Amino acid sequence: MRDNFIKILVIIFLMFTMNVKADDNLETVEIGQKYYEKLLESWNSIFPDKNRNAAGPKFFNFALKQSLAIGDFIEYNKLYCAVSGSLIDPGEIPDLVKIYEEETNKLMCGEYYRCCLPCSCDLMKYAKTRKVKFTFDKTDFELNVLTIKDPCQKDNFPIEVNRNYFCNENKLDKNQVFTVDDDLVIGLLHNAAECTESQLISIASNETTGQFCEFRNNQPIEEVKGGMGDIFIQMAN
Repeated sequence: MRDNFIKILVIIFLMFTMNVKADDNLETVEIGQKYYEKLLESWNSIFPDKNRNAAGPKFFNFALKQSLAIGDFIEYNKLYCAVSGSLIDPGEIPDLVKIYEEETNKLMCGEYYRCCLPCSCDLMKYAKTRKVKFTFDKTDFELNVLTIKDPCQKDNFPIEVNRNYFCNENKLDKNQVFTVDDDLVIGLLHNAAECTESQLISIASNETTGQFCEFRNNQPIEEVKGGMGDIFIQMAN
């Protein structure tokens, strides 16, 4: 009798826990949907010519100027691909990726929300991450941002990208994009920390971040096709 009573309590506890998790996930998706619609409403003001190619930096800067709480700011940064500039549906599952940290050259692992498979590969090869302190509601938070080197002095700046969204002549336009030590911030690396051995094994064994990315990232730049292809790579390389 006692054993049956304990089993019933365990089942009730598990059911309650599952419901809490389901409710939390539903709430997160609903918040994401609200901000997704806000991005759609603001599309023409963010991109007057409607060209969002490689425009992750514009989304990041837009979210930063919305006077959000830290949790809402993070949710905003799950709704666009930092590599392509495409919007991402709320509730999408991120890739676990590894990115070198600019200051230490340590491998940092974190979650990246992408629109298509090649974007995770291009990010891991051509981007870096940096710890940056932000203030939300008068409280400081340290987040890992994704960065590339200043592309504004490049002779081969990709014609598919609106250069005026990023640059003022040959310098980054800090009114339109967020910068760190003259590096261009393109997005956020979520839940980032120094990579563990198990995370590196998981990334290497994953069909996308492992085998597919190894093939793509070993191709000569001129042969890279698919995703944003050489558009983002020309900017970031």
